[in-house]
Amino acid sequence: MLAFSMLVAGSFSLGGLAANEIAPIALNFVRFVLAAGFVAFMGWASGTMRRSDFEAPWRYVLLGGLFSVYFVLMFEALKTAPPVNTAVVFTLTPLLAAGFGWILLRQRLGAWSALALAIGGAGAVWVIFRGSFEAMRAFEVGRGEAIFFAGTVAHALYVPAARLWSRGASPFGFTLGILLGGALVQGIVGAPALMATDWAALPRVAWITIFYTAFLATSFTFTLVYFATLRLPSAKVMAYTYLTPSWVILWEIGLGQGLPPATVLAGVGLTILSLGILLGTPDRGGAPAA
Repeated sequence: MLAFSMLVAGSFSLGGLAANEIAPIALNFVRFVLAAGFVAFMGWASGTMRRSDFEAPWRYVLLGGLFSVYFVLMFEALKTAPPVNTAVVFTLTPLLAAGFGWILLRQRLGAWSALALAIGGAGAVWVIFRGSFEAMRAFEVGRGEAIFFAGTVAHALYVPAARLWSRGASPFGFTLGILLGGALVQGIVGAPALMATDWAALPRVAWITIFYTAFLATSFTFTLVYFATLRLPSAKVMAYTYLTPSWVILWEIGLGQGLPPATVLAGVGLTILSLGILLGTPDRGGAPAA
């Protein structure tokens, strides 16, 4: 999950540069197809995929659809919201995943874990409202942040749903099923955008983002999350998302975008505090799924 947070952070920063260059659903359809090809090759080369991995294909359509909602809304949000802001909104995932984990799997949180999620949520809310109590009272939310919150809900629901519907599938088989399911959903919904995209005229940053998100921020992270969801409670799996804003800040500096405002840094500080508390609490419900 540490590797997950670092790889995901790169998609925020690169996505911020490419979001206005290509329709989000077109970008994500191509990344899902490329990632599916890569995972299929890795699964074939490793000899770990089984025919039984692809039973009940409806679950892959549903899980792939959830992740498609998250990714498409992420790039839509990055058209107007800064990458660090969206990364902090992403840190609401553990809190939301804890709620869905209780609903679907009856996973319970300890007092310290609940405190950590509350602190992290407070940091995210602080950034969503731009560090303004007046904006909180008026419920003034940035358009990009509001769009990405909806995507974050979809991502949080995916975490316990993946554990519920894994059915003992191999990591490569399960990941491939989700990628194919997501590509199917996006291909149907996004057909007009795909046809309207001038692929030959896309700038370099768009292609860099497509390949990075396909092979690093999709193929690897799907497998990493699947591995973790079978061994950790849903909330703790996503605890490492609290590091994502810090990674994004480093990515932004590396890409020459500079530091975010002090109000955002305050929210990032709260997310780091939450991570420390969560990782210091004992696991609950983290045994591998049968």
